Amino acid sequence: MRRVVVIGSGGSGKSTVAAQLGELLDLEVNHLDKFYWNPGWVETERDEWIKTVTDLVNRDSWIIDGNYSGTLELRLRKCDTIVFLDLPRFVCLWRIVKRFFVYRDGTRPDMAEGCREHLNFEFVSWVWNYPNRSRPKVVRLLQEYAADKQIFWLRSRNEVKKFLSKFERKGL
Repeated sequence: MRRVVVIGSGGSGKSTVAAQLGELLDLEVNHLDKFYWNPGWVETERDEWIKTVTDLVNRDSWIIDGNYSGTLELRLRKCDTIVFLDLPRFVCLWRIVKRFFVYRDGTRPDMAEGCREHLNFEFVSWVWNYPNRSRPKVVRLLQEYAADKQIFWLRSRNEVKKFLSKFERKGL
């Protein structure tokens, strides 16, 4: 495990799992939200975004968390491991609401500076609709890359804990 992609719905725990896995494996963690967003929630221009992600995946080792479907296949081609956090919709919704209240007066650690935590209808709707809109594409891509990638498809908080505990015990 030297190049790891962590994907899943908003609120699934991507940033938390990426950070914990990075610590356990001693790998650099790159939260795509930090690279994509500019202060005030301004999006990065498409060409610059693709160059940024290309530069990230061309490094020797990394963990990258985030969805950003426009660059997902680029990341999947370069990784050796995929961690798909396929948690229930209500768990993800609860977590984004909880996260809002924890960070509402500032910026969370995995987000770009100047992007104060907010919760709006668009994001709630995206999380709500993730199982029907985004998940099918992710599942198709997992099937497409299954032959030459190590895939961890985690469907519950308990499975995530068991997954991370494997690395704690082995000291990998």
